[in-house]
Amino acid sequence: MPGIDMPGGFSTRSLESVQREFRDPSLEGRRLFAEAFGTFLLVLAAAGGPVVNAVSGGKVSLAAQVAAPGLMVMAIILFMGATSGAHLNPAVSIAFAARRDFPWRRVPGYILAQLLGAVLAVGLLSSLFGHAGSLGATNPGPGFTALEALVLEVVLTVGLVSTILGTASRAQNIGSLAAIAVGGYIVLAGLWAAPVGGASMNPARSLAPDFVLGNLGNAWIYVVGPILGGLLAVGIAYILRGPGGDRPAIEAAQGRLPEILGQSAHEAHARSEGAPSPSNSRKDRKG
Repeated sequence: MPGIDMPGGFSTRSLESVQREFRDPSLEGRRLFAEAFGTFLLVLAAAGGPVVNAVSGGKVSLAAQVAAPGLMVMAIILFMGATSGAHLNPAVSIAFAARRDFPWRRVPGYILAQLLGAVLAVGLLSSLFGHAGSLGATNPGPGFTALEALVLEVVLTVGLVSTILGTASRAQNIGSLAAIAVGGYIVLAGLWAAPVGGASMNPARSLAPDFVLGNLGNAWIYVVGPILGGLLAVGIAYILRGPGGDRPAIEAAQGRLPEILGQSAHEAHARSEGAPSPSNSRKDRKG
């Protein structure tokens, strides 16, 4: 998902340097940890809503259950989007790669990290509350068929990934507002579509409860639907804006970890050398 622009003039790097820095294997562990941790928090909120609703006797409304993951995604993008891109979703990683904003060879690692984070979140809920609320598992709702849930997952994910790709593109790169757009879309989709099939739009979010419960009967809906929807969104992005691979989109998809670490190292070195901080410099000028 879109990362956040950083101050200090670091955005002047060339596209070649961005891609070269992303290939640095020494930083991959940080990115994978970020994906696992971010997905853990997302699934904890998304699956935790139905679980806590069950154990509390219905005190978590459906509106709150669908708002929680959207708000969590906003927070995650804002606090660590620049580290890994904050994909948090296998469908998003695949879509970024298909759009040429993210290298295909990194997709398996990201997906494994996302699945690990999701399973850990559901495992925590299971250890605390047993199998209450079916651990937030997503299934076609009462009166709805598997086909209806599948089609809706495709359509909803088209919208989600279109929002992610659009806010990350050179044409409409909007920095921190991307978090509001993406999180807001997740809330909006859930508010009207959750009763049909859970409005998952995320294979990791749906596979984790099914895995812990040992029931993968409907899992295919939430794997096929989001991935197909994400690929359709890539095609729509091509129609709207042409091919991907521009620098803002690549930085949003891949994060800006070397830049952040470089900035931190530069500031630490300046402090060790006794260089005045920006705040002290301003005070001196005022004096």
